[in-house]
Order: sequence, then structure tokens, then C-alpha cells
Amino acid sequence: MPTITLDNGSSIEAPQGKRLVLALEDGGVDMLHRCGGYAKCTTCRVSFSSGEPNEMTAAERDRLAEGGLYGQVRLSCQILCDHDMQLATINHLNGSAYDSAGTRPQDKITPEPQWTTRR
Repeated sequence: MPTITLDNGSSIEAPQGKRLVLALEDGGVDMLHRCGGYAKCTTCRVSFSSGEPNEMTAAERDRLAEGGLYGQVRLSCQILCDHDMQLATINHLNGSAYDSAGTRPQDKITPEPQWTTRR
């Protein structure tokens, strides 16, 4: 099982192939995912210290490029846990104006992923 290590030193064991956003949420991490995991809002952003995946979905690439965030952060709703990663979550429910993190994302990546290699 992949290990997800957070910037505060805590770690989560994630089932192979689980969406990163769900592994983090199920591991008790305070984070946002306002659009429900559709690569539309970018509130589930993470920054990697190590283990950043080489592949990304076209939806993630396009949304990050549109927002001027490409190459700076990744969207946890578009990443599968298939290896160890070290990262920081960026947007948190605690201290935000929201009363919930957002609708729980589906188990499978949405929209249907079209995989591409990071440039």
C-alpha cells in the first residue's frame, strides 16, 4: 500500500489505486474539494515534496493551465495512489468560509480520465 506523507510529518496508508483526494479525506486530513472531484474548482490542490506522479489527466492539465497554476500544484482529485508520495495540502475547511469540504468525490476519477504525461 502506498504511503502518503504530509508536510506535518504524519502519514496515511492508502489502498492501491484509490483517488488521492479520498485517501486524504478518509485519513482525516482537513482539506477542500468543493466541486466534488471533477477538476473544476482547484480547491483540492496539493504541492509535492517528492513522489509527484508523471501522469496527469487532460482535465487536470487544462484546468491548471487555465488558472495559471500548471507546474506549481496538482489536483488531488485527479491523482491515483499507486506509489509513495510526500505532499502538502493547500486549501483547508478550517478557517474557510465554507460549512463543508464539498460533495464527496466518486471512487473513480471524474470526468473519465484521458491520461497524458506531464510536460
